[in-house]
Amino acid sequence: MIDAAVVGSGPNGLSAAIELARKGHSVTVYEANDTIGGGCRSAELTLPGFVHDVCSAFHPLGAASPFFRELDLSREGLEWIEPPAALAHPLDDGTAVLLERSIDATAANLGPDARAYRRLVAPLVPEWNDLAADALGPLIRFPRHPFVMARLGLPGALPARLLARVAFSGVRARALFAGLAAHSVLPLDAPFTASFGLVFAVVTHVANWPLPRGGSQRIADALAARLRSLGGRIETGRRVGSLAELGTARAYLCDVTPRQLDAIAGARLSDGYRAKLRSFRYGPGVFKLDYAMDGPIPWRASDCLRAGTVHLGGTLDEIAESEAQIARGTPAERPFILVGQQSLFDASRAPAGKHTMWAYCHIPNGSTFDMTERMEAQIERFAPGFRERVLARSVMGPAEIHRHNENNIGGDIGGGANTLFQFMTRPFFKLDPYATSARDVYLCSSSTPPGGGVHGMCGYHGAQSALRRAFA
Repeated sequence: MIDAAVVGSGPNGLSAAIELARKGHSVTVYEANDTIGGGCRSAELTLPGFVHDVCSAFHPLGAASPFFRELDLSREGLEWIEPPAALAHPLDDGTAVLLERSIDATAANLGPDARAYRRLVAPLVPEWNDLAADALGPLIRFPRHPFVMARLGLPGALPARLLARVAFSGVRARALFAGLAAHSVLPLDAPFTASFGLVFAVVTHVANWPLPRGGSQRIADALAARLRSLGGRIETGRRVGSLAELGTARAYLCDVTPRQLDAIAGARLSDGYRAKLRSFRYGPGVFKLDYAMDGPIPWRASDCLRAGTVHLGGTLDEIAESEAQIARGTPAERPFILVGQQSLFDASRAPAGKHTMWAYCHIPNGSTFDMTERMEAQIERFAPGFRERVLARSVMGPAEIHRHNENNIGGDIGGGANTLFQFMTRPFFKLDPYATSARDVYLCSSSTPPGGGVHGMCGYHGAQSALRRAFA
């Protein structure tokens, strides 16, 4: 008998296991794949010597996560690399808007909107610790820092396109904000999408958009090393069809989505709870391309070479239309693309003189449409001659994304749709969203607050719930 069994070795499952082990409980983590990490894995997807991040690549919330900061995984060898600029957003005039760790440096390239940007973002940056305490946990509760949350929540409740138009007058600031808000994977005319843009901007000025040296796998490896140092165990290649297979434990914590929880724990759950799990909505999927390159991406705007991440999509209205098409169930004609160029700042990712490129766009859940041509046309728009530098390419549509990680239902890498009600109450309305109808079963995946991202907070809060109930 063990105290806790954790299903899934993604960042949240490992974080839940660490928190329980820190409290003196025996823990075993079970992982279906042969490698740990879930959405935090790296592999040679194209050619030997080219290390690609299979899912997540840049981790602003990872570096700013209260739980990860407390753990200080540098003791396990995790090294964060901060590119000179967090993000570049190229435009058709041959220039790029840069989002940098410095508020002043960012504001300086926004032209007439410099003052407006400072006014919107700067007051929240020194309040990050208080903001994170409320925003990176259950939202249906009285905030511990209500005035700080109000500074985020009042403008953040607006649709991103509306806030961008009201707050900014220029193309550059509006485009930058649209790209940040598009991480919501929602139409930019939907309520609360502005909050995504604000949080990503604030986090940039707190912790940049760093990447782990050697690949995202290093985050999972560091978490696993910490867990083992605390006496925890990890079993890979162990697919769990039912919690009954795991023997007796005081608590079962599941880093899975509602569909899988219903499948593996259904016998322990009430009919009403299972019905709510089945009504959970998944969000759009992603279509992902990885490239082995013969040189850096030939950006028209050379400033893009200073940034780890590049947003491709043009203006506010172009990005809004791209995401609106996804919401209507149609692949975008000119997709909004997230590009990663990790090898510019981490030489371990590619052979000498060569480079990697990581890119994905949103696509309707489960779509079989091949976005390769549309994505490459959008890349060529801002980087003419890009195709000539490609040595090899890996293509993953929603089905392949799902096969790499069973939590990515239909290619959804965010743990569920960020619709207004579900974003506030995921997986559904419950004062303790991590607890289930069974006292010994807990949900600790990105289908619980605060949602997607490599930050470990879903696992941390899931463990806290188990400590209050199962181990009280």
